[in-house]
Amino acid sequence: MPRAFLRLLGAFALAAALVLPLAGTAQQPAPDAAAQQQAERQLVQPGNNAPVWREVQAGDPGYTSIKGQETNVLVQPAMRLPGTPTTTAGEAWRLFRNNLITPIGGWLFAAVVALIGLFHWVKGPVKLHGQPTGRLIQRFTAFERYAHWVMGISFAILGVTGLILLLGKYVLLPVIRYTLFAWLSSLSKNLHNFVGPIFVLSLVVFIVTYIKDNLPRGYDLKWFASAGGMFGGKHVASGRFNGGEKAWFWIGVVVLSLIVSITGLILNFPNFDQVRSVMIQANILHAIAGIAVMIFGSFWLGLIITLVGLAAFGGFAKGKWY
Repeated sequence: MPRAFLRLLGAFALAAALVLPLAGTAQQPAPDAAAQQQAERQLVQPGNNAPVWREVQAGDPGYTSIKGQETNVLVQPAMRLPGTPTTTAGEAWRLFRNNLITPIGGWLFAAVVALIGLFHWVKGPVKLHGQPTGRLIQRFTAFERYAHWVMGISFAILGVTGLILLLGKYVLLPVIRYTLFAWLSSLSKNLHNFVGPIFVLSLVVFIVTYIKDNLPRGYDLKWFASAGGMFGGKHVASGRFNGGEKAWFWIGVVVLSLIVSITGLILNFPNFDQVRSVMIQANILHAIAGIAVMIFGSFWLGLIITLVGLAAFGGFAKGKWY
């Protein structure tokens, strides 16, 4: 009896071994048409994944276990920016930045430097009308001076590092080569990221501090009509700040610098779940406004004044001027 039972058990095990794999195969679903076509394509055209990438580039969301904005989108959908072909959004941004913003911005910087040099060559340095009297006045309070210095120094750092990030690989890389440029660009990126929030805070303080003295007045029109007396040689009454300084305050500080600050914060803190299209728009506005605020003229003059002033900071901190 045991021997017969063992034979029966062996026959049952053999039957199960033969039947169960067939049952498992029968339960598998048939592949869909797209998968079947892809499998056939791999036989005649190995490596041709065009249909897969067309589906990916369509921008349709897929599945991901990571939750957040666009975490389930592998490649952005098609986009076309001025001067670029229709391509994926990231590639359109790259082409727009490299082919338009960078070269135009670079030539504008070169033109500004040439104009400043030409102006200095024609007019020479600005001189006093007479000899110093020895009398000193305090034009700015200690708080006003430090508000200006914090914003000015952070602005100069952001300007220099921004230029390195925008133009460095075209201007500096051929000269200093890869090792030094890699170190310099990495330093510039970190300085730009960490100094940016300091500039934003100092900008708000600066605007609140100086806005009352930069409100337009009727005599500002006379200042503009005579170009501030620059070419006529006559002094034009202008109050605490002249028309040119007020124009710089409202255009360069309030409008352009606030655009740079807001877009910079969007770029600096992607952990707030901004979608990639918003980051692209912010980057483009940040670059254009940053170029505009620097070529407005104050960047180059302010950078020179900052470097010279830092060398004699002790005397300036007292707020004493002839």
